Amino acid sequence: MNFWRTLVGKLWVTIICLVAVVLMTLGLFLLPYIDSNFANSGAIKRLFLYTCMIGFSLTTFFALFLFTKITQPMQQVIKAANNIRRGEYGTRLTLVNSDEIGQLATSFNHMAEELEANIRSLNHEKGHLSSVLRSMSDAVITFDIAGRIILTNPHGQALLENWSDIPWEQENEAESSPEVDLPGSVPPPLLPLFNTTLEQGGDQRSNVHVRQGVWSVHMAPLYSENSIRGAVAVLRDVTEEVRLEKMRRDFVANVSHEIRTPLSMMQGYSEALLDGMASSPEESSELIQVIHDESLRMGRLVKDLLDMARMEAGHMDMMKVQVDLGELLDRVYRKFTVRAKEREILLEFSKPDERLLLKAADEDKLEQVLTNLLDNAFRHTLAGKHITIQAGTIVLEGRRYLEVEIQDEGVGIPPEDLPFIFERFYKADKARVRGESGGTGLGLAIVKNIVSSHQGHIFAASKLGEGTVFTLRLPVEKQ
Repeated sequence: MNFWRTLVGKLWVTIICLVAVVLMTLGLFLLPYIDSNFANSGAIKRLFLYTCMIGFSLTTFFALFLFTKITQPMQQVIKAANNIRRGEYGTRLTLVNSDEIGQLATSFNHMAEELEANIRSLNHEKGHLSSVLRSMSDAVITFDIAGRIILTNPHGQALLENWSDIPWEQENEAESSPEVDLPGSVPPPLLPLFNTTLEQGGDQRSNVHVRQGVWSVHMAPLYSENSIRGAVAVLRDVTEEVRLEKMRRDFVANVSHEIRTPLSMMQGYSEALLDGMASSPEESSELIQVIHDESLRMGRLVKDLLDMARMEAGHMDMMKVQVDLGELLDRVYRKFTVRAKEREILLEFSKPDERLLLKAADEDKLEQVLTNLLDNAFRHTLAGKHITIQAGTIVLEGRRYLEVEIQDEGVGIPPEDLPFIFERFYKADKARVRGESGGTGLGLAIVKNIVSSHQGHIFAASKLGEGTVFTLRLPVEKQ
């Protein structure tokens, strides 16, 4: 720092100027007096000059000494203040004076202690808030009044990264705007809720749909001196909850639909018997047979529902042992041979040359899978058509699988319905012509659960008017 700009330099220059003015003033008044009243005026003038020079020097020396005593503590105060400005809140002054500078040092130390305590408390609260945000399973995103993102937790950051790859212009062109394209701004799905929060000033709740996901959003405004300075959004992934709720509603509707028909028939035929509408024993027997068939149908529905509930709850009992899949297929084939003759359907089984062994599988469950698939094929194949069973081995990604194909020549499944055939109560009523009414719509869902419990895969391929092929793959080795 330039010396003449410091406090010492300015005071020193001021005192020198004052002393010079005083001496010059005295000289102007004394020199004429000395010339007129003293004979040896030159010696007196020299003495006066020497005295002025010595006095000027002493004054300057004592002024510098005094100013140094004042400015040195001030330099310490400035240095300590700069340390605190840089974040060194433990800085303290060691000045022991009883004057104003000592009082300033004491006040400075008290201020530094209070500031350090406040900063420590703020850091503690900040760490506590950061821990809470990190431990939250929900995504938290904070926006300022301009819509810029100012704070997120890890889940919120991950969500924003996932959403950043979505072309919003294609998702919803109506919501595209210049602000949306800026980095770090409000994502388009949250923009309407953000604007509503800023306009109305209250908490807002809504569900937003992003592709296949559903997010429950709770957005609240952030206030600063009674004015809104931004908003904070808490997002929870409720995709699974929405899906389960939809499944529950569909389940209730489908079960009600499935039970209503047999109940109506049983009620109608039983009322006919009670009213004596059967004029002969043969008619009575026929009505009773219908009631019996419908009760069996309801029994199958209840049994399938219980099986599905146990499977989805993970309580399915599995007795996994070594299974010869070839023998199992041969047994199932013989079981359906009689039915094929009655329906005039040609059932063919291509026996493999090699032995098909599964190291760990539940034979009863696999027989249920094959029975359901063949029963499904028979119910949708007309007389005179073919149903073929083929089996063999296949290697995929270095692992051996046993592959079973059941192919029918039914009416087929439309491509738009094919992804949903393994869902509960799917019957493809729009595409298939049923030869009999005995299905509950749960057979393929049960098949899917059993195959998945064996770490296997099942999928279907179909063409309208040509038939359907179900392919079952089971791993040979124990998982």
